[in-house]
Amino acid sequence: MADNILVTGGAGFIGSHVVNALIEKNIMPIVVDNLSSGKIENLDPRALFYQQDITDDEMMEKIFMLHKPKYVFHLAAQISVSNSVKDPIEDARINIIGSLKLLEFSVKYGVEKFIFSSTGGAIYGDDVSEIPTSENEFPKPISPYGIAKFSVENYLRFYNYQHGLKYAVLRYANVYGPRQDPHGEAGVVAIFSERMLKDDEVIIFGDGENIRDYVYVTDVASANLLAMEKLENEVVNICTGVGTSVNELFAALKKSTGYSKEPIHADPRPGDLRKSILSWEKAKNLMGWKPSVRLNDGLVKTVEFFRNKLETAQ
Repeated sequence: MADNILVTGGAGFIGSHVVNALIEKNIMPIVVDNLSSGKIENLDPRALFYQQDITDDEMMEKIFMLHKPKYVFHLAAQISVSNSVKDPIEDARINIIGSLKLLEFSVKYGVEKFIFSSTGGAIYGDDVSEIPTSENEFPKPISPYGIAKFSVENYLRFYNYQHGLKYAVLRYANVYGPRQDPHGEAGVVAIFSERMLKDDEVIIFGDGENIRDYVYVTDVASANLLAMEKLENEVVNICTGVGTSVNELFAALKKSTGYSKEPIHADPRPGDLRKSILSWEKAKNLMGWKPSVRLNDGLVKTVEFFRNKLETAQ
């Protein structure tokens, strides 16, 4: 299976864990990442790496032509919900047009299956009929980021219908764990962990009662590999079905880090959902996946990662 799996965004937080999971199965993937949010130190050096932007047609076509991947894991993206609200056009250029170009090359060069990392948090919106929310809920995203992800899901259906390209869509809840970027705005666990370990102020936007479903990154990586093997033309949530408020998260991390300060509350952010908890029943039924890492255990591992990183930097 050498050299025929392409991972876009493979130096990123989630992508690098997918790369690790592939390498554990003796599959050496081809990684494309422009390092805008990914980091070279995240990447296993055994992977074949191209520092490349997915929107660069000429280079991407060369990579497809040279390697003719059988599977494409597409994780490269503009990852910030608030940036998508500020600049919907740039978000669409990367997340919609960039994805479409990959789909065109996938058809042209005979890719068998396209595994797409979508969003479970931002796609359903706030107005849901059931919690935990299943895939039967029609998406009503309220941010350009969520709209772009849902658009690509619809394009995947078109490419399957028109060209026979098989796909799998994974809608992630809030993913956390080692290697998450503490300097973005997407990774609240990473941001809180690093700030607490440095004894800096921690900011909570709004009243802290926003509820999220936090899923550990290695569980997400294992879902990607199962999707490659078992999921065909389906959309599944990857989540825990357990809701945790930002205040509860703050308290758990405070305990793990030994932090002594109280949080500072700031205004709520535009586009932030009030409550998002997803159901993983379909992932279990279709590919035998279930979340295995409990939140407290995952938080301890994440804090340990950031603690080591800070100690090494000193």
